[in-house]
Amino acid sequence: MRIIAGTARSLPLKTISGLDTRPTTDRIKETLFNMLNPYLLDSRFLDLFAGSGQIGLEAVSRGARNAVFVENSKKAAACIEENIKFTKFTENCIVLNKDAVSAVRQMEGAEPFDVVFMDPPYGKGLEADVLTALADSGLLKEESIIVVETAQGTDLSYAGELGYQITKEKIYKNNQHIFMKFARETV
Repeated sequence: MRIIAGTARSLPLKTISGLDTRPTTDRIKETLFNMLNPYLLDSRFLDLFAGSGQIGLEAVSRGARNAVFVENSKKAAACIEENIKFTKFTENCIVLNKDAVSAVRQMEGAEPFDVVFMDPPYGKGLEADVLTALADSGLLKEESIIVVETAQGTDLSYAGELGYQITKEKIYKNNQHIFMKFARETV
């Protein structure tokens, strides 16, 4: 696992052993970032269920102003911290070692994020809880891009009721990336 492009290109990243995380392959990561590149320059990036932190670190390497990593596992959060130090992005990155919904609630009122990426454990319905918390948090703006990585076939049809508009779906062999914009009307 490595950074694919940008200022930290080719630097190897650590990951925790075992099946607790599911690192994104370089091929899928490259496809994802080809779609995200127009939104990255000087952006605020939120990496939820961050695992090793490779997605947020790739974003910073490609020009994101900063990234916040949210990871519930202490072991994985420590791995993210090591990867941040190794890539020399300590000035641009913050790690929150807590569950995603609690982290979103803690950040309420902070500067909104331009790009949000979440890769929750498949099949547990966690994306619904996080999308609900994000919609009510003030952490999204009209132009915010939200990408949800899920198992193939996961139903996110409820997203419209929460104020999201699905703009694109990229389906891979076993999973998919659902791209959304936050489109709730402000009163």
